[in-house]
Amino acid sequence: MAKNAGGAAEESAVLKPWPKRPARLAHAVVESLTDTIVSGALPPGSTLPVEPELCETFGVSRITVREAVKSLEAKGLVRARQGSGTTVTQPEEWNLLDPVVLAATVQHDDTLVVLDQLVAIRSALEAQMAAQAVELATDEDLQDIERMLSRLDEETATPARFDETDVAFHDRIMQASRNRLGRSIIRTVHTQARTTLLYTGAPDTTGCRQANAEHRKVVERLLARDSEGAAQAMTEHIEAAWRRRRLPSAAPPAP
Repeated sequence: MAKNAGGAAEESAVLKPWPKRPARLAHAVVESLTDTIVSGALPPGSTLPVEPELCETFGVSRITVREAVKSLEAKGLVRARQGSGTTVTQPEEWNLLDPVVLAATVQHDDTLVVLDQLVAIRSALEAQMAAQAVELATDEDLQDIERMLSRLDEETATPARFDETDVAFHDRIMQASRNRLGRSIIRTVHTQARTTLLYTGAPDTTGCRQANAEHRKVVERLLARDSEGAAQAMTEHIEAAWRRRRLPSAAPPAP
């Protein structure tokens, strides 16, 4: 096996070929390499295996590999330099709002550092949007939100259904805020966070009832047209829900 100056021969051993050839080849290569980088198997400063080795490992063409490497560069994961190979960058350079990077990051966030940060961002943005919804929500918006709250009351005994409606409930409030950018950011980070048990935990009926009592406080403040109260109620709900789900063995969230 050929080696480049960065020792790519040894590093290529961390890459595993697929048991079944995926349909979207370049995207699949990107997902696999992203996971390898984010997990630390290819640490910052290391060099990606050379092009022929990547082609052999994944069973794809040079064009596919080049497309995948360009995508990794766009995500901030690697930097290609003539004569120096393609080097893994420092985590500070990674684009965590990219769905592929974020998905891999939360999957490997064993200490919950990133998930704690994600919850803090979600809490701040959703609180702001709850306050905006007080000012901008129509009567129809508020009626829809009340109906969803009633539906959640009925689903507390079925955590899986409750969880899906819970997401829709929060999204409906964000819609009522008319804050398209904030909603887009939350939908991106929350969708990826929900792919890991580190974030979702193991929902139970007690947790569902507690969550919906907190939902009710948010809705009460929305109906009262109380911007500050709605923001505070949303913050308290998101942070309390995370404390209930968060693994006790992990480091405590930052104050």
